[in-house]
Amino acid sequence: MAFHHLKRCLIVASLTLAALPASAQPDYPSRPVKVIVSLPPGSGADTTARFISQQLSEKFRQPFVVENRPGANSFIAARAVAEAAPDGYTLFVGSNSSMVTNVAVFRTLPYDPVKDFVPVERIARFAMVVVVPASSPYKTLDNLLDAARKAPGKLNYASGSAGYQVAMELFHERFHVKGNPIAYKGTAPAITDVAAGNVDYSIGEISSVLPLIRAGRIRALAVTDTQRLKELPQVPTVAESGAPGFEVFAWTGMFAPAKVPEKIVKALADAVRDAMQQRESAKFIENLGGSVFSGGPQQLRQFQLAEIERTRDIVKTAGIPVE
Repeated sequence: MAFHHLKRCLIVASLTLAALPASAQPDYPSRPVKVIVSLPPGSGADTTARFISQQLSEKFRQPFVVENRPGANSFIAARAVAEAAPDGYTLFVGSNSSMVTNVAVFRTLPYDPVKDFVPVERIARFAMVVVVPASSPYKTLDNLLDAARKAPGKLNYASGSAGYQVAMELFHERFHVKGNPIAYKGTAPAITDVAAGNVDYSIGEISSVLPLIRAGRIRALAVTDTQRLKELPQVPTVAESGAPGFEVFAWTGMFAPAKVPEKIVKALADAVRDAMQQRESAKFIENLGGSVFSGGPQQLRQFQLAEIERTRDIVKTAGIPVE
């Protein structure tokens, strides 16, 4: 009799556990989760990674710990995630540079942004801003363009990643000017060097440049969104400055190594999406100058593939050398 009672209890318990949502099941995560970022602190990818990691830590009651591995055009970080065990304990907050642009500007990569990863969820998107040092003689975008036309390829611009170089070269192509790229290990050091006056200009996503703009250390000349930003209402768009239809933006999304179990991917995707749909999350991203950019794993994959093709077209049209 006792045996039958125990058996009935076990069946009820197993059915109860099965009815729990994936995010509530005790098998994942049962220990800290590593969230790798390919860009240094201060970048949009890092900021959003830290924000969403905090949300996931509270949701799953396990630490989601951000680890920055900048350098080598995001190769180091992306490869580390691609080669990690497909158990959901190593995740990647990737950006347009690591998950799209690298495919278009490098002949060979030590990782495959599509085959080596499973998409989890998009997080946020950020408009970019063309900036110069506060001490620069270029007060407007026209000033900068005139100088670039008078000295083709002589002005230096800071490139925080392959993604920013593509955005800058698309900008050059639309205005028929040339600049000399200086590579940096991320947006933060690139923009810091602009503020120091070591380079003539740059382009960076809004969250990384806004603090320095507000501090009066760099000057914003144009934004790459389709309309002016409420954070910089006096700064014109590139489109209204002579390049109709011009729009480029940086974005971040969460990925996991390929072959991570679908149950874990769904639990993570649901948790990220739920977190980003909260009002405080939207406000946090908006304060950085961005907007929430969710949609689900399938939408992230479709978006990634479409962006890869679009970026290849840009690289070809702008004549960006493939390394």
